[in-house]
Amino acid sequence: MSTTTTPSEPRDRLLRTAAQLFYAEGITAVGVDRIVAEAGVTRATMYRHFAGKEGLVVAYLEQEDATLRALFAGAAAQTSDPHELVAAVIDGIAADATQLHRRGCPFINASAEFPDPSSTVRQVVRHHRDWFRETLAQLLRGAGLDDPDQRAASLVLLRDAMLVGSYLDGQDEPGAESLESAFRSSAARVLA
Repeated sequence: MSTTTTPSEPRDRLLRTAAQLFYAEGITAVGVDRIVAEAGVTRATMYRHFAGKEGLVVAYLEQEDATLRALFAGAAAQTSDPHELVAAVIDGIAADATQLHRRGCPFINASAEFPDPSSTVRQVVRHHRDWFRETLAQLLRGAGLDDPDQRAASLVLLRDAMLVGSYLDGQDEPGAESLESAFRSSAARVLA
């Protein structure tokens, strides 16, 4: 976990730089020296705010988790209708894969680079996935759908496939629109 949560401009700059580089190029491909140089801080500043590179990776994933939680909260603030909220989640997943996370899921990507399930990074990934699955199940319960846990697990699987497929097949490739269409129609079947 990060060693400090006190907001500071150098910490924010480090995290912003690391997040961009980790997501664009991969975690193991980017060294601490590069992050420090591009963020315009010293190594001492980095280690004052993060417990090494893994601490920076954890903070990056925690930030991704917080962003997704905020999107859920924002959607919930827009409507109290559970069916509209489920539809907003499906739209949000499609938008995430086609607009925000065009290089795949940051959690899946990080897991591929940190194969030890007991690592701190994988614990953050597990925490996020558990939250996401349970939040979906709660939404589906609220919408009165039977077997919400199984349906939520199916939606998580479809989200994973959408994010990975969107990256592998590319946004500008023939068939990219059909990938989103396939995701939406598969999600509709899960929710039917």
